[in-house]
Amino acid sequence: MNKVPYLDKINKLNNTQSNCIIVTPFQRINKESLDYKEKEIINLAENINLNVVYHHSIKIRKISPSQYFGKGQAENFKIYLKKYTSKLLIINEQISPIQQRNLELALNCKILDRTGLILEIFGDRAITKNGRLQVDLASLTYQKSRLVRSWTHLERQRGGFGFMGGPGERQIESDKRQIDKKINKIKNELKKIESNKSIQRRNRSKNLNPFISLVGYTNAGKSTLFNYLTKEDVYVKNQLFATLDTTMRKCLLNNKKHFILSDTVGFINDLPTELVVSFKTTLDEINFSDYLLHIIDISNPEWKNQKKTVENILISILKNKFDQNKIIEVWNKSDLLNKEDLNYYKNHVKRNVNVILLSSTLKEGKEQLLNLIKSKIKKNKKFLFFNFSSPTYRKKVKPLL
Repeated sequence: MNKVPYLDKINKLNNTQSNCIIVTPFQRINKESLDYKEKEIINLAENINLNVVYHHSIKIRKISPSQYFGKGQAENFKIYLKKYTSKLLIINEQISPIQQRNLELALNCKILDRTGLILEIFGDRAITKNGRLQVDLASLTYQKSRLVRSWTHLERQRGGFGFMGGPGERQIESDKRQIDKKINKIKNELKKIESNKSIQRRNRSKNLNPFISLVGYTNAGKSTLFNYLTKEDVYVKNQLFATLDTTMRKCLLNNKKHFILSDTVGFINDLPTELVVSFKTTLDEINFSDYLLHIIDISNPEWKNQKKTVENILISILKNKFDQNKIIEVWNKSDLLNKEDLNYYKNHVKRNVNVILLSSTLKEGKEQLLNLIKSKIKKNKKFLFFNFSSPTYRKKVKPLL
């Protein structure tokens, strides 16, 4: 039986690095946003031990249906690949399967678009069974759309040269059936996990403790803030998508009562649709949250665009349940601001009751945040019993591991 061609793993063995070239195509964009977009894709590539030897932004007047780029631009890529001895070209946009195949044939190298790169990172970060299953589902869904007519599998890729009909056509159908079989198996396993999570939610609701989720752009400092508030020690690292799995712990309020705090996966601009769908089990925790703490890296020059990206993703997840009043903005990493910017944001926060300026690293702003959460809970009729019952009367909530 033929093996299903999986997404290529890019030289992850023995932590060896591979040379790669990054191209950022654009049509209309300001210089600051373009610079940030380039820095972000370089950071993404370096997060899976790729050695970025050259990066270049290129203006696209008209997108070619066959290759995305024009013939002259594709010829320039050949020169770059030869000059920097690279066999990998990363395109900082999502391209179609046909465009990817044609570019690979024309340039004789591996092509990875933005979606494929993010999937590679998620595959590298997934630790728990739930996380691995969700990443596998997203990868297989992405891969299924990338199958092309092939006589046989070449180097475990989507396929190589082919002919109309004949064995190549049957090969694709065989691959699709195998992928569909694996997808259905993963979906069934995720349904079992979702069933267990539903039981946990029902048990959690019986305790009447407020449930709050941390959301935000990747690397905004969610896990650091989670540790700061809960006094836990979950994995924290200054890298993109360091957290893929939901972690829940109880967080004490200053009146000795507590709420349940959940740390979730970070978002990113142009988050692949496959990941949003596949991570339904994880993202569903946002749907069942009473409040959301939107963590924003206020020191990032692109924080406003990042904020808008997160809000758009939240709207797509919550739909008609999206309520701005249930969102508290936490402007994190205030310790990285210069004095002038710090004073400006402090004045802005004073005029906005739903915004807190905070530094998880310097452990500043915790009391203000907890007081704001407490005031919101107090005004919520849903937590009438929670607000007026004594801590000794209430049942203790076991930590959710």
